[in-house]
Amino acid sequence: MAVTATTPAPRPSTATSRTGAAAVTAALVLLVAVLAVVDLAQGTAAVGASEVWKALTGRADQADASVVIASRLPRMTAGLLVGALLGMAGAALQAVSRNVVASPDTLAVNAGSYLALGLAAAGGLSLPLLASSGIAFAGGLAAAAVVLGLSGLGAGTVRLVLAGSALTLGLTAVTEGLLLLFPQQTEGLYQWNQGSIAQSGFDGVLQIAPIGTAGLAGLLLLARRVDALALGDDAARGLGVPVRTTRVTAVVLAALLSTAAVTLAGPIGFVGLCAPALVRPLARAFRGFTRTRRSLPAVGLVGAALVLGSDVLLRALVPADVAVAVPTGVVTSLVGAVFLVVLATRVRDTAAPAAPDRLRIRSRAVFLTTTAVLVVLLVGVALAAVLLGDAKLLLGDVANWLQGRAGQTVTFVLDTRVPRVLAALLAGAALALAGTLVQAVTRNPLAEPGILGVSGGAAVGAVLLVTTVPSAGSWGVAGAAFAGAAVSSALVFGLAAGGGFRQNRLVLVGFGVATGASALISLLVILTDPFNATKALTWLSGSTYGRTLPDVLPLAVILAVGVAVAAARRTELDLVSLDEDTPRLLGLDLARGRLGFLVLSVLLSATAVAAAGTIGFVGLVAPHAARALVGRQHARVVPVAVLLGAVLVCTADLVGRTVIAPAQLGAGLMTALIGTPYFLHLLVRSRR
Repeated sequence: MAVTATTPAPRPSTATSRTGAAAVTAALVLLVAVLAVVDLAQGTAAVGASEVWKALTGRADQADASVVIASRLPRMTAGLLVGALLGMAGAALQAVSRNVVASPDTLAVNAGSYLALGLAAAGGLSLPLLASSGIAFAGGLAAAAVVLGLSGLGAGTVRLVLAGSALTLGLTAVTEGLLLLFPQQTEGLYQWNQGSIAQSGFDGVLQIAPIGTAGLAGLLLLARRVDALALGDDAARGLGVPVRTTRVTAVVLAALLSTAAVTLAGPIGFVGLCAPALVRPLARAFRGFTRTRRSLPAVGLVGAALVLGSDVLLRALVPADVAVAVPTGVVTSLVGAVFLVVLATRVRDTAAPAAPDRLRIRSRAVFLTTTAVLVVLLVGVALAAVLLGDAKLLLGDVANWLQGRAGQTVTFVLDTRVPRVLAALLAGAALALAGTLVQAVTRNPLAEPGILGVSGGAAVGAVLLVTTVPSAGSWGVAGAAFAGAAVSSALVFGLAAGGGFRQNRLVLVGFGVATGASALISLLVILTDPFNATKALTWLSGSTYGRTLPDVLPLAVILAVGVAVAAARRTELDLVSLDEDTPRLLGLDLARGRLGFLVLSVLLSATAVAAAGTIGFVGLVAPHAARALVGRQHARVVPVAVLLGAVLVCTADLVGRTVIAPAQLGAGLMTALIGTPYFLHLLVRSRR
C-alpha cells in the first residue's frame, strides 16, 4: 500500500541514532587528526613529515627537534584548544539565547576583552597570563551582558547583531584611542587583536587548558537545564528549571571559554558562529546530537577543525615566509564573513520591512529657527576649529592669512589646519546625506553606511591603492574608495533587495561585509607595512591629519552634486520612504529611483572615506536627529541633516586634536564614542 502524504516519516531508533552520532564523532576526530598532522608538517623551516615523526619519537637532530617541539607542536595544540573553546562557547550562547547568530563575536565578547587588556596595558600593568585571562574575562562578560540586556533573549537576530556590532565599534574605538595615546605601553596589542595561534613553547597552553576544562565541565553539568530551555521558558519552569539562573550561568561559562581562547591566541573570529551552525544539520539527521552533552564535543571538534583548517589553507596557498606574518584570525574572519553572508540569505525572515519613524509635523518657523541655529553653530565650530589647536590664533591672523600678509608661522599653521577643518565639515555633511538617502530607500531607520559595510568597502579600496601605489593622488584614492564601496554596496543592497530590504537580511549581510572588509584591511596592513600599524590606525580612526586642499576637492564636488540631486528630488524621496505602493500608483519607477539614490549614497560615502578615513555613526545620528527636529519631509530633513553632520564631525575633530594636545585622536573615534550610546538608545526605544 502506498504511503499517504500525511503519514509521518519513520524516525531512526535510539540505537541507530547513537551509532550514527558516534560514527560522525569518530569521523570528526579523524579529520582533526589529519589536519593536525598536516599543520605540523608546514612552516618556514625545511622540516617535513619524516622529520616531524623523528622529533616526536626522540630520534631527530637537535635543530629539527627544536623547530617541532618549541614552535610547531605548540602552535598546533593551541589551534586545537582555541578552536574547541570558541566552538563550545558559541554553542552555549546560541542555546541559551535561542539565536543562531549568537557568538563571542556578535556579543562583543572579544571587543570587551580587547578593551580590558588595552586599559591594563595603558596603565602600565605587566601581568602574567592567568591574570590577563581574568581581566579579559571581566571585560568580555560585561560586554556580553550589555548586548544581551539590550537585545533581549530570543528577540531575533537583527537586534542582537545591531547591539553587538554597535558596542563592538564603540569599544574598539576606545581601545584604538588607547593604542594611539600609549604606543609604547600597548606595543604589540594591535597585532595580538588580529588573532594568531603561534606560540613559543607550551607555557600558555598549559596555563589556559585548565580554565577551558573547568568551563567545559560546567557546561556539561548544566546540559540538562540548557536542553530544557529549548522547550521554552514556561515549559522549562514547569520542569523545575530556574530559567534566569541557568541563562546567567551558561553565559558566564561561555564567556570564560571564549576569553581563555582570546588570552591565548587573541580574537579568532567567527569560529563560535560557524562551528555550531555546521553541527546543527547533524542534529536533524542524528538525534544523538540534539542533546547538549553529545553535541558539545562535536562542536568543539568542528571548531578545532576550522582553526587548524584555516591555518593549513593559508600555508598551502601562500608562501611560507609570507604566511607566517598573517594571523590565523584574519583567515577565519574572512571565512566567517562569507559564511554569515550565506547564512543571511538562508535565515527565514518573517519580519516586515522596518516601519519609518512616526509622522511628525513641524511648522515652517521651527524649521527656519532650527536651520538658523545650526548655521550659527556651524560657523562657530568652524572658527573654533581654525583658531584652536596646538598653536592658538586670533581672527586677525586669519584675516591676514586670507590677504596673504601673515607671517611664516601663522601661514604654516593655517595652511595645514584649514584643509583639515574643511575635510571634517565636508565629510560629516556627506556621511549625513548618505545616511539620509539609505534610510529613505530602505525604509530602515537603523541603516547606516558604516554598519552596512559600505564604508568598510570604501576603506578597503583606498587602503589597497595607498599600500600598492603610495604616490596615488587624491582623485585616484577617491576612485579606489568608490570602487570598493561599489562592490560592497552591490553585494549588500543586491542581496537585501530580493527580500524587500527586510531588516534581518540587510543587517546580517551588511555585518558580514563589514567584518570581511575589516579583515582585508588588517591583511593589507600586515602584509605591506607590518611595522607601521600606528599609521594605519590613524587613518582608519577617521583622522584628517595631513589633508590638503586637493584631497578635499573630490569630496566638495560630490557633496555639491548630492545636495543638488536630493533637493531636486525631495518629493520622490518622501514617496520612496513611505511604502512600495504609493510611488507606483503615482507613476514613479521605484527600482530606478532606489538605484539612483543608492549610487549617490555610495559616492558620498566613498569620497568621505577617501578624504577623512572611516567615520562611523554620523549617517545614523544626523538623519535621526534631523527628523526629530523638523519632521519627515526631506525638503527639511536634508539641509538639517547635512548641517548636523558637518557640526558633529568638525566638533569631534576639534575635540580630538585639542583636548589632549599635542597628542591627537581621530574624529572617527570621537564620533564612535558619541554614536554608540545613541545607537543603543535607539535599540532600547524601539524595543519598548
